[in-house]
Amino acid sequence: MKTQIDHLVVVAKTLDQGVQWCEATFGITPGLGGEHVLFGTHNRLFKIATPANPLAYLEIIAINGGAARPSNAPRKRWFDMDDDALRTAVAVAPRLVHFVVSTSDIQAGRAALRALDIERGPAVQANRHSRRGLLQWQITVREDGQRLFDGALPTLIQWGKADDADPLRLHPRNSLPRSGVSLQTLAVTHPSADKLLLACEAIGLTGVAINAGPANITATLQSPRGVVELSSHGV
Repeated sequence: MKTQIDHLVVVAKTLDQGVQWCEATFGITPGLGGEHVLFGTHNRLFKIATPANPLAYLEIIAINGGAARPSNAPRKRWFDMDDDALRTAVAVAPRLVHFVVSTSDIQAGRAALRALDIERGPAVQANRHSRRGLLQWQITVREDGQRLFDGALPTLIQWGKADDADPLRLHPRNSLPRSGVSLQTLAVTHPSADKLLLACEAIGLTGVAINAGPANITATLQSPRGVVELSSHGV
């Protein structure tokens, strides 16, 4: 199982608010994203890749207030976006709340976590249209929408279809230009750091510092505005 950082998740109250925050924080305008019909959300993206994290991008995501969700939609949106505390926090300003890791075998990843009594959720089929074609992926989303470990346990994603010869052919990184922003470090602290470390080892994730302490995710990025540090502050 090959697992690596895929993207950081910043939730905003509205996508317009997210774009304004990005311009003020990093000095860049995020690229186009798309709509997630199943979850009633939409996003904007920009590349933050480095040789150590070649897939990495940052997603600014918000609830799409004008979208009607289909009848087969999950009861709760992904990334705790229906959680009252999270909504209150992002109403003030967009917030880093989570990160997603790309895996070559999402079912093996789910099983490895379940062996530690961690239920990451079923692998949901999702897609959205892009300028390069239909993006398709599987992503773990619990029925209650919870991220787990205050967002510090990553969600698993597997790009493409099961029979794709090159599942990363339509990965968002391929259509995103260089942004001038790059991910330098990603670190988490949590009261249950020992179990969180075991979970990350079980799915084959390295390169993320995990230490005991108050719940927090910290991403350090180099940008046109200098070094920027984003934190979740346990939301």
